[in-house]
Formats: sequence, C-alpha cells, structure tokens
Amino acid sequence: MAEAPHSTIGTFTPYKAFTREEWAKLRDVTPLTLDEHDLKELQGLHDKISLAEVQDIYLPLSRLLNLYVEATQRLYRATQIFLNDHTAKVPYIIGIAGSVAVGKSTTARVLQALLSHWPSHPKVDLVTTDGFLYPNRILEERGLMKRKGFPESYNARKLIRFLADIKSGLPEVSCPIYSHLAYDILPDEQQVIRQPDILIVEGINVLQGHSSASGKGKAASEVYVSDFFDFSIYVDAKESEIEEWYVERFKMLRTTAFANPNSYFHRYSGLSDEDAVETATGIWREINLRNLKENIQPTRTRAHLILTKGADHAAVGVKLRKL
Repeated sequence: MAEAPHSTIGTFTPYKAFTREEWAKLRDVTPLTLDEHDLKELQGLHDKISLAEVQDIYLPLSRLLNLYVEATQRLYRATQIFLNDHTAKVPYIIGIAGSVAVGKSTTARVLQALLSHWPSHPKVDLVTTDGFLYPNRILEERGLMKRKGFPESYNARKLIRFLADIKSGLPEVSCPIYSHLAYDILPDEQQVIRQPDILIVEGINVLQGHSSASGKGKAASEVYVSDFFDFSIYVDAKESEIEEWYVERFKMLRTTAFANPNSYFHRYSGLSDEDAVETATGIWREINLRNLKENIQPTRTRAHLILTKGADHAAVGVKLRKL
C-alpha cells in the first residue's frame, strides 16, 4: 500500500511571513514623502522612529493599502452602478490594535501622513477608541477605574454606532474626545469626521469582541467593532520589551505631562527613579499586562497584518494574511 502523503494541517498558517529585508523590497518605487522634521511631529514620547523605518516598513505598507483602497473603491463603484445607487462615498476603515506602549499611535500617525499623499485618497482621518471609554464618573460608579482599557470600560454601543454611521456615508459623524492630561472624556468637545477617503481607528481594543448585543441569547444579532474594518493591523512585541517601554515612558512623563498641575497623574511627578520604576512596574503588571494577556493578545490572529517590533522599536518582521 502506498504511503499516505504527509499532512500539512498541523503547520498551516493563514499568514505569509516576511523578514524586514523581504518586506522592504516591496516598496517598489513608492516615494518618501516625509522628512526628519515630519517624523519628530509624528512619533510618540518614547517610540522613536527613523526614516529608514519609514522606508523599509511603512512605505511598502502604504503601497499595499493604497492598492487595497483603490480596489475596494472600484468594487464599490461597480456595485453602485449595478444598484443605480447614488449615495455618497464610503470611507475605507483601517483598524490598528496592540498593547499599551507598543507604539500604535505612532504607527497610526505615520500611516495617516503617508496615505494622505497618495493622489486617490488625500483625506485621511484618525480617531482613537479612547474617546469611547466611559467617563470616569461612570467607571467609578461601576468600580472599573482599575480596569480602564478592559472591554467593559468602553461604550461599545456608541463606538459601533459611530462606525455604522461612517460606513453609511453620512456627511458628518461626531465622536467624543479623550484627554490624557485629565484622564477623562472632555464633556463639551467632539471630533467631527466629514467623509474621509480613509479612516484609521486606533486603540488597544479594536480587535476585541466588543458587541452591540446585550444579555444572553443575542449571538445571532451581534455586531462587532472589527466587522467595520476593511483592513486591520496588530502591532506586536515581546511582553518583556513592552514592559520596559512602558516603564521608560512613565519615567519620562514625570518631567513632561505629569509635571502639569492639571494632570490626573501629577502626584507621580516627584517620584525618584527607583520609586517611578516600582510604581510603573506595579501598574503594568496589575492592569496592562493582564489586559494584554486576557483581551488584546488573543485577538492578534484576527488582524490582516501583524507588525512585529524588536527591542529597539524597529520592526523585525511582517506577517500578511493570505487572501
């Protein structure tokens, strides 16, 4: 009897993996439209980024996204013609997820800047899911202040309604604004989104199972935040490295944001280096690491693309979901 062919089921992966060098070659002739001054404006407090990183990682990514956006726009126009539908354009939505302190915000801002230079989609807006956290007074009432950032601390219905309105092509859609200085929602301020070509939605929670349904027995009618994404990115790194970045950022904040008397964390501004490390490590392990392990990390394989960083914040590899 002939021997059965070797099974590949155990080794199957839905992703195609690229080394940094392999990914960089996919830039093709995409022009670099940012300079050092632009990068200083875009990078986070502790998440340094170089022009080499933009060239090797973000230019190929912006090229891929440009191709995807154009293909989606063509498909949408074809559907409109078929249905004789004359509704306004529908924005292409990109979700960016990952741990606290992993550099999601910098990734989002760099992509926003690069994508806005492509001629077919000059209007690129960016929102963060921080604005959909419940106000502190509600979190305090529910005993959730120490679980800020966990799924239950977000107004999932409001976030899903926002994304549904965006995808419906409404002329204007508003969302709340979160202040990291006040550590709370700003009650009298709103960010207004007016039909962008692309909307980037950044937050630790965006690939989690936030649902519009409530109570048991609602599975058939559940709508998830990620259902509205055309493309999603997970920014990844080793837990030990993210912890180090978090602690270093906390130390730097003592002399920047925490030094402001209006800062919610002003009480930490006078900590010594030793006390700052101890405090930051405690916060990381009690709150952020738990959230990463329980809620964020398990969603990594839902992403269309996984961007893996090394100890120096530079990307070491990319995984792209196979079509």
